[in-house]
Amino acid sequence: MSVGQISEALGVVGATLSFHLKELSHAGLVLSRQEGRFIYYAANYAEMNALLGFLTENCCRGEPCEPASSSISCDGTCR
Repeated sequence: MSVGQISEALGVVGATLSFHLKELSHAGLVLSRQEGRFIYYAANYAEMNALLGFLTENCCRGEPCEPASSSISCDGTCR
């Protein structure tokens, strides 16, 4: 989707959204392609799954992540 389409769907200002999408793109969590003056973004599910796997393994001690009210939480020792 283009930034304009995402902005309209989420109700977020385009400039703010562009900033965040650019950072997500730099982190590899979204893919971007430019066509003319428009930039189109798509989720990078492989990288998102890898990040979730890392966080589950290293922050949740291998247990499924639970809501914030659970006793399992990241204790700041993520490596």
